[in-house]
Amino acid sequence: MIRLPSNHASITAPLVASAAGFPGIRIGRSLLDGRPFTLSPVLTDTAVLPSTNSLALGGLGSGKSTTGKIRAHREVLHHGHQYVVIDSFGEDTAGEWGALAHSLGGQVIHAGEFTLNPCSALFPPQVREQLIRSLVAAVEPAALTTQSTHALQHGLAHPKATSLTGLVDVLVSPEDGRWSAERLEGWGVDMAIALSRYTDGSLRGLFDGEDASLPPTDLPMLSFDFSRLDRNSPAIPSLMAAVSCWAEHVWLPQSTAPHRHLVLEEAWQLLLAPATSELIQRLLKNSRKLGLSLDALMHTFSDLGEGKARDLAKLVEVAHVGRLSPEEAAVVGVILGLPDWAIAEIPGLAPGQAVWKVGPTYVDIIETVISDEEARLTDTSSRRRRAQQIVAEDAEDAEDPGDPEEESAGDAEESTGDGAQYATLDYLLKPAVAQEGEGWDWEMPPTMIDARHYDVVQAAREGRCNEAADLAVIGEREDIRSYGINSDQALSWLSTRAAVADICGSPETATQLRATVTRMGKEVEWWDKQPEVAAPPAVEHHGPPLPSLTPEPDGVQPARTRRRTWPYVALIAVLAVTTAGVWQKAEGNAKAEERQQTAAHYKGESGASLTVDSVDADVIARWTRDKSRVIVELRSYFDPDAKYLRIDSSGKSAASARGSDRYVKSPELEVPVSDPLADVTVQIEVGGASWKEGAKGTVRKVRLSPSGVAYDAETGEKLPRN
Repeated sequence: MIRLPSNHASITAPLVASAAGFPGIRIGRSLLDGRPFTLSPVLTDTAVLPSTNSLALGGLGSGKSTTGKIRAHREVLHHGHQYVVIDSFGEDTAGEWGALAHSLGGQVIHAGEFTLNPCSALFPPQVREQLIRSLVAAVEPAALTTQSTHALQHGLAHPKATSLTGLVDVLVSPEDGRWSAERLEGWGVDMAIALSRYTDGSLRGLFDGEDASLPPTDLPMLSFDFSRLDRNSPAIPSLMAAVSCWAEHVWLPQSTAPHRHLVLEEAWQLLLAPATSELIQRLLKNSRKLGLSLDALMHTFSDLGEGKARDLAKLVEVAHVGRLSPEEAAVVGVILGLPDWAIAEIPGLAPGQAVWKVGPTYVDIIETVISDEEARLTDTSSRRRRAQQIVAEDAEDAEDPGDPEEESAGDAEESTGDGAQYATLDYLLKPAVAQEGEGWDWEMPPTMIDARHYDVVQAAREGRCNEAADLAVIGEREDIRSYGINSDQALSWLSTRAAVADICGSPETATQLRATVTRMGKEVEWWDKQPEVAAPPAVEHHGPPLPSLTPEPDGVQPARTRRRTWPYVALIAVLAVTTAGVWQKAEGNAKAEERQQTAAHYKGESGASLTVDSVDADVIARWTRDKSRVIVELRSYFDPDAKYLRIDSSGKSAASARGSDRYVKSPELEVPVSDPLADVTVQIEVGGASWKEGAKGTVRKVRLSPSGVAYDAETGEKLPRN
């Protein structure tokens, strides 16, 4: 049995996150229970996630884009997924996803360095028409009428309409068809004026090329980088509309990857633009049958307005919400259906931390965990760090110019990038699928290694679960007595207990123990490493050459050098005295801390409910007003099985046996106390239905605290209140 120490039980509360796990890549760890968090929506049962689309929200620096890139990196490496990214934001005229795309063997296509041809014969006729209508809607929505649409359809059938320039010429000078050329010219003039923005105006060079080639469809990641364009330019929604059409009608049919992702960075620009909102909504609705996941990243819902925000929330099953203002958090929480406790946590989240909602019920707070290499690939704050570094260097020069150690420390800090805001673990690059009962190698760098923890876990792994639990209880008591209740040494035993609980088939107990550690701000687990003995450092010899050792002749024992032992004896004695003093001081600190806690929670009464010899009994203690005495009472109320009750404490005793009365009376004992904050230990003795006069009943020892808590005096286990 895994016992939760009484000194930690009071801060353990039921977890609000579901205990369910999801298969897929490792993303991070839960801040509620400390467990690793894994998720690949496409690998999750469709009953849990009907669709695989995801939405990431968060303010600047919240880590939403970093988490999105980490997910993409691991899905490509571990599961062979393909990604197309529409990237419209970055620094130094480069998009956020460029470094990651190159590292995976992908390609970055910069706006202005390529030309898309919406009239290409590689597009089906209906796609060409839809794409050109999207370009018109991006610049002149009013130009889209029933008559202009017919003029467009007539013009696209002309042999000259193989490029956007040729199409504009056909619209301006049409030929007779079902309708006269004069009428067709009047219908198509507004559309021709709108399209001339792309052939002769400010958007020239993006869509007016003759080249019919299209981007490759077999790369692991293809990033369309629009970061060099004005963010308010209509070119961005126009280009996004073109890429969306290409992705739907060319990339998806030709791709052979097991699953595909379309990432929309700054998705609000797409969902607000008439040219693209209809396309994106159609992809969201049909994503399941297309084998596609749309991963939208944006700041918050206020950019969209309530209507479009609610429409988007209905079409995603995975939501990731980073730090937002309290007002924004409230709006997002209502639209996504988050519980109140999660909404309250959003404004205080650190970079890399987010509230995750998966499916209809799972809600957790997850901290993304990344490796050093991933931190380098996802770094988008180099310019800000350079500015901070300049200020720091100026301050260092003013205080202590030319200190090489400080310069090297500064360089080391710069090299970490934004990855310093996240935990960095290289092992997360290994593929993993979370299965029920799977063991996790969640190794943390220990500050010290204690062989006792390893022995406890090893005993559990060998099937000796009861022995492991008892060893953990003993070890925890020793460390609490030596270092204090809230010390790292004492709290590390909770992690060890959690490991034992996992091994011995008690996942709920393990979850509660890890939650206790996490809420107390401790994250280390020392038990998962075997104790190591460090080799003594090599000593370089600079003196005269050392004499060589020559073997003695056979049968001759070398003379034993007489060693002076008294210095060692003296040293051991000094160490023994010093150690005793340290232990006494630690024990004194623990007692002082315990007294402070008792005084802060003083109630002047205590009690516990027990079942002894099949008798339900309550032991009750009340401190008098002057705090000089404690009145202890043992009650069995009207339990018909109770025949004998007795209390012993401080050399005094009180007993009661059933006589002619139907029920036994409650014995009461008055115990003097010298310390009103000290616990009172009483021994109770109960005789049940089989008890005979003169026989000894069943004995239990109970420790009663004036703070209202009672413990089993032998095991230290907290007892239920009466």
